[in-house]
Amino acid sequence: MEPSRLPRRGNALYRGIRQLHLWIGAWGALAAILYGATGLVLNHRMGDGAWPQGDSRDTARVTLAIPASARATPEQLSLWLRDTRGLDAQLIRKGGPGATGDGKPAPKWSLSGGTARTSWTLEYAPGSDHALLKHSQHSPLAAFNRLHKAVGGGLPWRLLADSFAIGMLLLGLSGIWMWARGRSARTLVFSVMGLSTLVFAAVLALALG
Repeated sequence: MEPSRLPRRGNALYRGIRQLHLWIGAWGALAAILYGATGLVLNHRMGDGAWPQGDSRDTARVTLAIPASARATPEQLSLWLRDTRGLDAQLIRKGGPGATGDGKPAPKWSLSGGTARTSWTLEYAPGSDHALLKHSQHSPLAAFNRLHKAVGGGLPWRLLADSFAIGMLLLGLSGIWMWARGRSARTLVFSVMGLSTLVFAAVLALALG
């Protein structure tokens, strides 16, 4: 009885993984098109023959007076900005040249947020009593590129993008499993998968230098 059950179990497992592969493919089909297209555009963003990356333009520049209570840390500045201007910082960076009150160099704080189409950035030099707030608007192509880089999409987009990333992992693993099933090691080596693995490893080694 046991030997006769093994092929059935194997077939059931294959059907289950194949169905999972199809479901994941259907779930991430539009995402694959979006990420593939924007990834291709971003890959050609530099050099003499750079492809258009979309347009971004500043729509407003405002100098804000920063109270002493908001100058201690970037987090306090972020809370003050949210409470007074309704701007929720999605990214806080400390870097770049700035200046403190006594003239010593200090990192500049940069707070940013918004959506993929409209964004804002606050630049603040620690110790200063003012900061520059810039509002920007991005064209559709620039907005899609920002989404590709997980910029400006907010929590819902990040969660959806995470599901696509996990889906890609499962899609690859299930595809490899189905391709390898029933094939010998020699057949796998001398196959499309074997060739792609060799090319991938060679190009990756060159890229890592």
